Amino acid sequence: MILTCRALPFLVTACLVAAQLMCMNQASACTSYLVTKGASADGSTMITYSADSHTLYGDLTVIPGGVHVPGETIPVYDWDSGRFLGRIPQAPVTYSVVGLINEHQVAIGETTFGGRKELVDPKGVVDYGSLMRLALQRSKTAREAIGVMTSLAETHGYASEGESFSIGDPNEAWILEMVGKGPDGKGALWVAVRVPDGFVSAHANMARIRKFPQKDPKNAIFSKDVIRYARDKGWFKGNDSDFSFADAFYPRSFGGMRFCDSRVWRFFMRVAPALGLPTDWIKGVAGAQPLPMWVKPERKLTARDVMELMRDHFEGTEFDLSKGVGAGPFGLPYRWRPLSWEYEGKKYFNERSASTQQTGFSFVTQSRGWLPGAIGGLIWFGVDDTWLTVYLPMYAGIREAPHAFAEGTGSFKQFSWDSAFWVFNAVSNLAYSRWSDISIDVRDAQAALEGSFSAAVAEADIAAVEKYKKAPGLARDYLTAFSATQTDRTMTRWRALFTELLVKYLDGNVRDPLGEVKHPPYPKEWYGRILDDRPGVFEVKKIPGEQDEQ
Repeated sequence: MILTCRALPFLVTACLVAAQLMCMNQASACTSYLVTKGASADGSTMITYSADSHTLYGDLTVIPGGVHVPGETIPVYDWDSGRFLGRIPQAPVTYSVVGLINEHQVAIGETTFGGRKELVDPKGVVDYGSLMRLALQRSKTAREAIGVMTSLAETHGYASEGESFSIGDPNEAWILEMVGKGPDGKGALWVAVRVPDGFVSAHANMARIRKFPQKDPKNAIFSKDVIRYARDKGWFKGNDSDFSFADAFYPRSFGGMRFCDSRVWRFFMRVAPALGLPTDWIKGVAGAQPLPMWVKPERKLTARDVMELMRDHFEGTEFDLSKGVGAGPFGLPYRWRPLSWEYEGKKYFNERSASTQQTGFSFVTQSRGWLPGAIGGLIWFGVDDTWLTVYLPMYAGIREAPHAFAEGTGSFKQFSWDSAFWVFNAVSNLAYSRWSDISIDVRDAQAALEGSFSAAVAEADIAAVEKYKKAPGLARDYLTAFSATQTDRTMTRWRALFTELLVKYLDGNVRDPLGEVKHPPYPKEWYGRILDDRPGVFEVKKIPGEQDEQ
C-alpha cells in the first residue's frame, strides 16, 4: 500500500514498504495542529500543515472566486496521480482561495491515515485533495466546509484512503475523519468533532477520533450509517455509545503509534508539560491508554510559538534525533530514507519527528475574526524543512502568488534561483553537512526575517483596513504587493545566505568573525566512536629510529 499526502495539485508519493508497520508507509506524510481562538494569544484560530514527501515541489496556488452559470460542471482530478476522476456540478458562487485558506478565513489541513485498504473506492469521483479545494471554494464557515466535503463524498463517491482533516474558521476548529465504503459501496463514512475552545489538538497520519458525543450536534456530527456499517463488517461490537471510529477503521499497529501518534504526544507535551503524558502508548505497551483528543495549553500560543512547535525533532526527550551515532559528528536530527531497515533478520527503525527534511511546503494559518475576511485570513507559508524555512505572510485576499512561490516558476526536476523551493533547499542541504554550526547561522537569519514580519503585518493590517473602507479591491491590491515585497526581501536574503555559508564553511573549514580560516576538530566523543569502531588502526606509533619532535 502506498500512501500519499499533499495539499496543492502536484504529484507526491510516500515511500516505505513494511506490511505489519502500517505507518511506516505513511512516514513521509503530514502533520497538522489545531489551535482554537481561546488557546491563542491574539484570539485567532490557527491550523497548521506540513506536506512532507520526497517528490513534492512546494508552491502556492491562488484560485479566484467567481459566479457560474446554471448547469456548469467541473472536472475532478486525483491530486496525487493527476488521474481524471469525473465531473461534478459547479457551485453558483465560489470564493477565492490562497493555498488552503479562503477569503472567509476558512482553513483546512490534512493527514492520511490509510486505514482499512478494502474501504478504498476505485470508482469514487472526489479524492481528499479535491474535497479540500472544493470546500474552500464553497464555504463561509468550518461547519459549512464539513457539510460540503461530506455531501460531495456521499453523493459522488470518496476516492481516497482514510483521511483526517483539520478545519478552522475565526470561531471554531474541527477534526473530520473519513473513509470510503469500498469498491462495492458508494459514499463515505465519517465523524467530525469540534475542539473545545481554549484547547489544542493534533493528528499525524493516525485516526484520532474514538468515542464521541452522539447526541450533541454542536460538538459532534457523523454519517448516519457509520456505526451500523462497522457493526455489519464485524469491526465493532457492543453498545452504540461505546463506538470508536479509530478502533473500527484504523487497526492498531506499532508504526501507527510510534511514528504517527508520537508527533501528537510531543506537541501535547510541549504545550502542556505538566500533564506528564506517558510514552507507553507510543511505545506500544500493552494496555496503554490512547492519547487524549485535545489538551489545554499552559499558556496561550502566538503564531510564532506554533511555527516553533512545527520545528521539532524530539529535542531533550529519549527520542531525540540529534543524539546517537545516526546523527553523525554534528548532531544532524534527520535520517535519510528508508525509515526502517533489516539487519541480520530483524527489523529496525528511526524516529519520525514533525520536522523532516523532505517537506515540500508547510504553513500556519490564522483566522482573525475581528478583521474583514480578505485581511483577517493569514497563511504563514514556507517551503522545505520546517526547522530552516522562513514563514512568510500571505494574506487570504491576495490576487496572485508572489513570483517565487507561483505555479510555473520552477519545478521539482529543475533547479532555479527564482524558485523559493530551490533557494531554501540550497541552504538547507548545505546545513545538513555541518548541522551543529550551520543551522545556528540559518536560524539567526530566519529569526531576523520572521521577527520583522510580525511588525510589518501589524502595520499592513491597519493600512489594508483603511483601504478596505474605501474599496475592498484596493485592500486586495495592497496586500498582494505587500506579500510580494516580503517574498522578494526573503529571496534576496536567502540567496546571499547561501553564498555566505559556502564561503564560511568551505571544505570542512570554518572562518572566524575576522574571516580567517580555522580547522575545528570533530567533537571528542566522535573521535572515541572512530577508535571504538576500528581499535588500533589509527594509533600513531613511533617507528624505529624516529626522532622525537622538538
